[in-house]
Amino acid sequence: MSVRPRWATWLGWGLAAGLPLVFLGLFFAWPVTAIVAQGVLPDDGAGGRTLDLSGFAEVLGDPRTWRIVGQTLGQATAGTLLAVVLGLPGAYVLYRCRFRGRTLVRGLVTVPFVLPSVVVGVAFRTLFAPGGPLGWAGLEESFAGIVLALVFFNYAVVVRTVGGLWERLDPRAEQAARALGATPWRAFRTVTLPALGPAIASAAAVVFLFCSTAFGVVLVLGGIRYGTIETEIWVRTTQFLDLRAAAVLSVLQLVVVVAALLLGARARTRRERALHLTSERAAAHRLRLRSRPDGSDLAPAVVTAFVVLGLLALPMAGLVARSFRAPDGSWGLDNYVALGTTGGRNALSVTVWEATGNSLRTAALAALIAVVVGALVALVVSRRPRSTGARRAVGTLDALFMLPLGVSAVTVGFGFLITLDRPLGLDLDLRTAGVLVPIAQAVVAIPLVVRTVLPVLRAIDPRLREVAATLGSAPGRVLRTVDAPMGARSLGLAVGFAFAVSLGEFGATSFLARPDTATLPVVIYRLIGRPGAENYGMALAASVVLAVLTATVMMVAERLRGDRPGGEF
Repeated sequence: MSVRPRWATWLGWGLAAGLPLVFLGLFFAWPVTAIVAQGVLPDDGAGGRTLDLSGFAEVLGDPRTWRIVGQTLGQATAGTLLAVVLGLPGAYVLYRCRFRGRTLVRGLVTVPFVLPSVVVGVAFRTLFAPGGPLGWAGLEESFAGIVLALVFFNYAVVVRTVGGLWERLDPRAEQAARALGATPWRAFRTVTLPALGPAIASAAAVVFLFCSTAFGVVLVLGGIRYGTIETEIWVRTTQFLDLRAAAVLSVLQLVVVVAALLLGARARTRRERALHLTSERAAAHRLRLRSRPDGSDLAPAVVTAFVVLGLLALPMAGLVARSFRAPDGSWGLDNYVALGTTGGRNALSVTVWEATGNSLRTAALAALIAVVVGALVALVVSRRPRSTGARRAVGTLDALFMLPLGVSAVTVGFGFLITLDRPLGLDLDLRTAGVLVPIAQAVVAIPLVVRTVLPVLRAIDPRLREVAATLGSAPGRVLRTVDAPMGARSLGLAVGFAFAVSLGEFGATSFLARPDTATLPVVIYRLIGRPGAENYGMALAASVVLAVLTATVMMVAERLRGDRPGGEF
């Protein structure tokens, strides 16, 4: 029996952690740091840079800044609370009850999370506009309208995260409370809800993170009045070239992000412990419900149906319907026929179909990069080292790769333009390289790949690895025979998430994509900003095309996953 040298094992794990760290440092930390440095280390005119923190006092002393910060926190808080309140019944119905078509509904609920933000913004704008189904409600460019759109995005996060724990809870504790005379509501409040606490806290932290960094949907729906830190960074960078103010705002956003990540990591740890304690018993005692005799399933079923049909399906149905309305007011396929043109007054440099091809090619490469890097991170983070220092290092690595979700994609994209002009002294301008857009999209998608694969790897009983090692298997063979088959269960869903998110990425791509290689989200936003009913009709039709693509990808990925664990945030 050959024994692999300890140094070779450490070298292998070092490479598994080091390669993703190099990728993150080169394509995330460096561009973001460069943007911040542009604001706090301005050029002194003699070729050098001097520290200048006056921008902090100027920006923080501006009442507009605090109005923007207040709007960001207000929208994120309201969106988080509403998503949790509506998501709990959905988690119960889709993960605790069994009914025909449950897997299909789970897939439909997940689709909004990966829809491009520009598409969602256009869908809700169509819904709220005068003449739209909800035009009478006055929700156009309103706080409530933005919050509803944020809930549309993040409902799936609550359902999947809370539902993932709920389906593993042993129901006998709640049944005992009911047998002792507790009402369904009291049994839920005193027994089930405390057990779900870690999952609810984890979901709330992630939803708050996503809501506070929303970009495309706020840009389309909020207008000038309801901007957030994210949109303000975009305005200061693209319209005023005020890098100092953008740097200060990026630091403010980073503070909010780090706080949300710390809370989310702590809640996630508690949730994983709860899963470990309950999953073994729950398998034999999952509820098999059609409808309880006391009717206690009726309320969550009604709420879930209302959310799925009213909040999730209605905006997309309205978008599809309006896409068939021609500029002259008649109904037909005129807007879809126009997708083969460059729009009214040549608003675009490429046709929408050419942009679709660009999006598919870019997303495929971005998904490949994201899955390779994300799988390595998940593999390292899934380990449970014995030493305190090693455990802290693993936790730090996990938190580092969540940062791209919370840092402005606008900041990352603009940072690419600054840093990758002959990087490290090389005679190579990467800004003109076609690979830059998929790399930026991969940076955004990697955290979702990690969160998809990691629960599966952490659910592996460590005794399986110990037995394999005891029988003489080298660490590499243990990975191939134990971790790889288990991790492959979530690989399809990880690829789906990475592909769909890359397909709809807008913030960084809006900076990096050249006019002749524009992607679908960039083309849609350009069409919205051009005058004329023809361009707006094309934007609606292009949004439907993009929505169908992302929905198809996620439905296929969800179908391949079935009821197996994984994909929880």
